[in-house]
Amino acid sequence: MHSELKVARLFDGEQWQHNVAIRWQDGQIIELLPCDASEVSAGTLVPGFIDLQVNGGGGALFNTATSQQTLATMMQAHARFGSTAMLPTVITDSISTMQQAADVIAMAIREQQPGILGVHFEGPHLSVPKRGVHPTEHIRSLSADELAIYQRNDLGIKLLTVAPENIAPEHIRQLVELGVIVFLGHSNADAATVQAALAVGATGFTHLYNAMSPLTSREPGMVGVALADPHSWCGIILDGHHVHPVAAKLALAAKPRGKLVLVTDAMSPVGTDDTEFDFFSGKVHRDGSKLTNDAGSLAGSVLDMAAAVRYAVNTLDIELGEAVRMASLYPAQAIGCDAERGRLLPGFKADMVLLDDALYCQKSWLHGKPTAALKA
Repeated sequence: MHSELKVARLFDGEQWQHNVAIRWQDGQIIELLPCDASEVSAGTLVPGFIDLQVNGGGGALFNTATSQQTLATMMQAHARFGSTAMLPTVITDSISTMQQAADVIAMAIREQQPGILGVHFEGPHLSVPKRGVHPTEHIRSLSADELAIYQRNDLGIKLLTVAPENIAPEHIRQLVELGVIVFLGHSNADAATVQAALAVGATGFTHLYNAMSPLTSREPGMVGVALADPHSWCGIILDGHHVHPVAAKLALAAKPRGKLVLVTDAMSPVGTDDTEFDFFSGKVHRDGSKLTNDAGSLAGSVLDMAAAVRYAVNTLDIELGEAVRMASLYPAQAIGCDAERGRLLPGFKADMVLLDDALYCQKSWLHGKPTAALKA
C-alpha cells in the first residue's frame, strides 16, 4: 500500500515541478505524477536536509551523554527544522568517550535508527593554536587506540576532521584506505601541507574559514587552498556569526557549484530555550543565535538547516533550488550516499521537507514517515 502527497511545488534535486503527486512505499519513492491544481497542498516540497556536523540538539550533547537516547533526542530536535539525516559529531575528547560513541553509533547503525548515517569525529588530531573550543588536554596525535576505532566497519559513514600538520600524509592515506572520509580543519598548516593532504586522499574542509590558517598574498594557508581546489567539498556555517556574508559570497564565487555544503555545527540548545550548558570544565552561553564559551570564543551554533537555507536565499541571494542542494544533494555527494539521498525521484529515500512560503519547515518525513512521530 503506497502513500501519497500532492503539492503545488516540488524540487526534485534537479528541477522544479508544479502540481505533482509524489508516491512512496516502504520508505522509498516509487513515482511522481502530474495532478490537478485543485488537489494540492500549499508549500514547497524539497529533499530532506543532510547535516554532516551535529554536536547536539534538543538539550542533549553527544559528547556529554553518549547514548542512543541522545541520538534520538538530537534527531527529533533537528527533524523539526527539516534535517532527515545526520552525522552525530564527537568533539575532541578522551579515548574512552570516543570508544563509547563508536559503540553507540554501531548500535544505531545495526538497528537502523532513523536518520543516523554514521559518525563525524571532529578531532582529536587537531592544531592547538586553531583548536577553538576543543579542549587542549585531549588534542593528540594518531595512535593505535584511535586507529582501532577508525578501522571499524560497523559505524556507517565515517568522517574524520584532522589538522594535516599533526597527522602525516601516509596516515591520511591509510585512513582513506580504511574507508574514512578525511576532512581538514582546526589547522594552522601552510598551503603546501594542506595540498599534500589533499594529494593523498583528503576530500573536504570542516567549517570553511573558521579555525584555519587564513589566506594571505604570499601564504595562501588552508583557506586559500580550500577556495582554490576545485575537487574538495567545504562545509560552511551560515548563521551570520561564523562567516561574514562577503566571505560567504567569495566562497560561492571561488568553488565550483556543488562543492559548498551547509552544516550547522549545532550544539545542544537547538530546539530548546536553553541559555547555557556545561561544556567540559566550563560553560557555553547563548545570546540570541550566538553561542560563546567563558572566554568569549564562538562555541558551535544554535543553527538549524532550514535557517541556513533561509540565510543562503535571503542574505546571499542564492536561488532556492541551489540552496536546497547545498543542504541535501551536495552533502550526500560529499559522503557518498547520493545514490539514495538528496533527490525526490523514484528509487530514492522518501526523506522530504515541506517548506512554507517563508522557507520555514512545516512538516518533514523520514523514510516516508512523518518525523513528528520520532521518539526521543
